[in-house]
Amino acid sequence: MGKQTVKDQERPLLGWREWVALPEFGIPSLKAKLDTGARTSALHAFALEPVERDGRSCVRIGIHPLQKHSVPEVWCVAPITDRRWIRDSGGHCELRYIVETTVQIGNAAWRIETSLTDRDNMMFRLLLGRTAIAGHYIVDPARSYVTGRIR
Repeated sequence: MGKQTVKDQERPLLGWREWVALPEFGIPSLKAKLDTGARTSALHAFALEPVERDGRSCVRIGIHPLQKHSVPEVWCVAPITDRRWIRDSGGHCELRYIVETTVQIGNAAWRIETSLTDRDNMMFRLLLGRTAIAGHYIVDPARSYVTGRIR
């Protein structure tokens, strides 16, 4: 087992899955998988439509926040920060929109970058990659829902 530093001991602990909120997208509660093996986060989007708002390139996003359900539908618009080729766990590459938003876990909130993709066949609507959680938390793969459900 690796040596823990004082800085590590000051960071709070999370489990491999947690309840999160995406307040800018109007999503108060969503199950997320914390995946230290994935570099980039991925948010479920069943619909994506490029739009322009105030002279900026944006994307209109349709999200199903509940696992295994197509209702409710949440619609939001976010500025596009990038488009990148992302390789999924099966080795397939997909050109994805990248957006920034605020994620909240427990009482903490910070900015993350996430790709947008259809995750309908996945267990979690949001995958938080290592760049989103690095420096904020330590992930214990033996624990789940450490912070409880956000209400």
